[in-house]
Amino acid sequence: MNRKIITVSDKLPGRIFNKAVFPGKYIQGERALAELPGLVNLLGKNGLILASPTAKNKILPGYIANNRSEWPDIELFNGECCESEINRILDIISTNHVDVLTGMGGGKTIDTVKIAADRAGIPVIVVPTIASTDAPCSGCAVIYSETGVFESVYYQKMNPQVVLVDMTIMANAPTRFLVSGMGDALATWFEAKSCQLTGSKNECGGYTTMAAIHLARLCYDTLLKYGSEAKSANDHQMVTPALNYIVEANTLLSGIGFESSGLAAAHSIHNGFTVLKETHNFYHGEKVAFGVLTGLYLTGTGNDELNTVYSFCETIGLPTTLRGIGILNNDREELMAVAKKSCAPTEGIHHEATHVTPEKVLEAMLAADTMGRNRITGRL
Repeated sequence: MNRKIITVSDKLPGRIFNKAVFPGKYIQGERALAELPGLVNLLGKNGLILASPTAKNKILPGYIANNRSEWPDIELFNGECCESEINRILDIISTNHVDVLTGMGGGKTIDTVKIAADRAGIPVIVVPTIASTDAPCSGCAVIYSETGVFESVYYQKMNPQVVLVDMTIMANAPTRFLVSGMGDALATWFEAKSCQLTGSKNECGGYTTMAAIHLARLCYDTLLKYGSEAKSANDHQMVTPALNYIVEANTLLSGIGFESSGLAAAHSIHNGFTVLKETHNFYHGEKVAFGVLTGLYLTGTGNDELNTVYSFCETIGLPTTLRGIGILNNDREELMAVAKKSCAPTEGIHHEATHVTPEKVLEAMLAADTMGRNRITGRL
């Protein structure tokens, strides 16, 4: 196949800007959540925590029991990062004169507070309770419909002022979240190198920096080296060096790597899968992982790389088949709807170094699924 590699100079003659973005502070350690009241006081006077049900009912009580007066008020997250929930939080911010907003929970809780704080013009602190996505460090967020269908990406003016990662919480979270985070992080290197190869813009409106592309590669290498060991540590609720490394890879390395290098096929294919209700019970990173495998077929990667990525996914329990993300019947019409949404004009899939069509995406999905099923049944 003949491919035209588009250089940066082809796409934007003249002055070129490389851009990278970072959170203001990144803090990771055991019982780090105890630092939250002091961090809120550094940024404002009247804080509010938007907390997932688990964060509000199971995690926060153990930290605030002896000094409740020092902690901000807590509001329960309603479950979806959608316009109605964002507007509800904005009303609370306005009514209660909140000047620092903290989000504590998973990716959708975090995205909701990032958008609400940006629209309100106040600082935001992010406290992830699971290492399931690279959302905490980024200056962008995904808005869904009230029924969970992807609608748009929202870009904030600034990245979070603070990202606070409590390893005690991470070690006690269900392991499936950590594994899903590794699926999300797995895409970082492949999408970053596609954007670098084609001279495509990153998620902050510029082009990748040396720091970003090297962090993206470090993210991938860390997953391969420590992923299995970290999963075992999480299974036994132990904070080990391997678990620390993988939480950092899932959260910080992937967060900086994707945003400052760019997105491509894997996340677009994830967005496509949101049109199928049967995939809604599966996590973001699980669908992204299958998007990575599809992307490898779409771009014609070599067998060695294919085997490495499939083996990694199999070892830690990421899905390698369509059945693994809830699609039991490979109905071509339904999968074509996925492929068409994946190829929407604004999607990053067009950053790949090949002309992408829905038909090609459909065939790549089926090829990735066939390989996954064949490996499971031992025919390869």
